[in-house]
Amino acid sequence: MVEISVPDGKPETGMAVTMSNGNKDSSGEVSLLELSKKMQDFATARDWDKFHSPRNLLLALVGEIGELSEIFQWRGEVQKGLPGWNLGEKEHLGEELSDVLLYLVRLSDVCGIDLGQAVLRKIKKNNLKYPVEKCKGSSNKYTAYQ
Repeated sequence: MVEISVPDGKPETGMAVTMSNGNKDSSGEVSLLELSKKMQDFATARDWDKFHSPRNLLLALVGEIGELSEIFQWRGEVQKGLPGWNLGEKEHLGEELSDVLLYLVRLSDVCGIDLGQAVLRKIKKNNLKYPVEKCKGSSNKYTAYQ
């Protein structure tokens, strides 16, 4: 689960997007900054920085999205909470979701993008593009509300 704390709905400099395990305790929370640092340390320790060009990271991310897609490929529509999925299937899903997130965080870091700030700005833009009073219950593209 992604928890975004934005006072007054306005992103501010230095705010962090925190990933949470959904539990009430904070032991499973990690910021995007922490993930970025862990990925940088991981790559540096293995001398992989030379391979982590934006292009290479993007292609790796696309590959991981493909692996994530395979999990859902023949299941038809899947209900929230994944009823009927066993623990192994859910664990595999978590691993593929993690791979996607980690490559995305690494790509944003290598490109010099503050992903937390970019997310907060995007949420603000989406709030303007999709006003509740015009789009509630509709899946139309934002251009239908202009």
